[in-house]
Amino acid sequence: MAQIHGVCDDRFGAVREALADSLDGDDVGASAAVFVDGEAVVDIWGGYADEARTRPWERDTITNVWSTTKTMTALCALMLADRGELDLHAPVARYWPEFAAAGKGRVEVAHLLAHTAGLPSWDEPLATEDLYDWEKATSALARQAPRWEPGTESGYHALTQGYLVGEVIRRVTGVTVGTFFAEQVAGPLGADFHIGLAPEHDDRVSPVIPPPAPDAGPALDAARALEREFAHPPFVPENARSLAWRRAEVPAAGGQGNARSVAAVQSVLACGGEARGVRLLSEAGCAAVLEEQSNGKDRYLGVPIRFGMGYALAGAWMPNPRTCFWGGWGGSVVMVDLDARMCVAYVMNRMLSPGALGDDRGLAILLAAYEPLEG
Repeated sequence: MAQIHGVCDDRFGAVREALADSLDGDDVGASAAVFVDGEAVVDIWGGYADEARTRPWERDTITNVWSTTKTMTALCALMLADRGELDLHAPVARYWPEFAAAGKGRVEVAHLLAHTAGLPSWDEPLATEDLYDWEKATSALARQAPRWEPGTESGYHALTQGYLVGEVIRRVTGVTVGTFFAEQVAGPLGADFHIGLAPEHDDRVSPVIPPPAPDAGPALDAARALEREFAHPPFVPENARSLAWRRAEVPAAGGQGNARSVAAVQSVLACGGEARGVRLLSEAGCAAVLEEQSNGKDRYLGVPIRFGMGYALAGAWMPNPRTCFWGGWGGSVVMVDLDARMCVAYVMNRMLSPGALGDDRGLAILLAAYEPLEG
C-alpha cells in the first residue's frame, strides 16, 4: 500500500485508505483534506511530484487545480456582495459599463457566476498567450454578443467565467482578483493558495500530468465537438506547465494549491462565514451560494446540473441539501457542506479524465469523508 503522510483523525480512516488506494492505482501524487467546524481532521498526502516519480509529494507541494479555482473567485464575489459593495442581481454594466455592448445590458452578475451569461468562450480569434493579457481578454468579452438568451440555461464558461467575474471584482475594488484573494482571503486564513504565482514558489510546484487522449468513438467525438465550440484560444493541458501561465491571473483555471489550502479557504463557507477565528462572511452571505440560478442539462457538460452562485448545488447522492461543490479539469474537487460544517478537498497532479466532470478518485474521497457522519 502507498505510504501516506500527514495527520488523519481515526474516525476518518476511510479517507486515508481511499487516498492510498488511489495512489496504488492511477494517481502519481495527491493530497486530501477534511475540515470540520473549521479545523483540519484530515490533512494527508503521498506519491510523487513529478511524472518520473523521482521527487516526493511533500507537505507544501502545490499544483494547478484548474476549475477548482472557480470556487475561490466566486468566494471573493460573495464576500463583496455580503459587504453591500456588489449586487449579484444587478446588471454587470453597472460596474463595467463597456459590458453593455452587443445587447448585454441586462446580463446580471449572477449570470456570470452560474454560467448562464451566454459567453462560454471567445468569438474573436485569440492566441493562448492572450490569456495572459487581462485587458485584451476582458475587452473582447465586453464586445461579444451572447450565444443564447442570458439566464435561460447554463453552458459551462470554462475559462471566460474567471475573466468575467474577475473584471467585476476589479471594477468594484480597484485591484485584481488575485490581489484581492491574496490580501483578504488567503492571507488572513494562512492558506497556501495562489491566483497568480510568485517566482519564490516555483520550486514547490508539481507540474500537471496530462490525461490520456480519448479513444475513438463517442469520447473522441465529444472532445472534438468541444474543441470546435471552444476554439479560441487553442488550449492544451501542457499550457499549465509554463511560467507565463503560473504568473498570470487566470481566475477560472489557474489557481495553484493543494487539498489543505483548498479546504482551508472553503471551510469558511461551510462554517457560516468564520473559520479559525477569521470571519469573511455573514451566515446570510454564505447562504447566498445556495440560491439556485439554473437547473437542467448543461449545454457543454452534457449532464443535468444545478448551479447556485458560483458553485454547483447538491446532487442526489449527497446526504445534506445545503451542499455545494465544484472540481477541476482532470480530477481535483472540493465539496462544502453547510449542514455538516464540513469541507472536503482532493488535489492531484495526474489528470485522469479528459472531461470537466472529474472521476472516481475524488468521489471516493468525498464518500469516505461521510462515513463517520453516517448513522
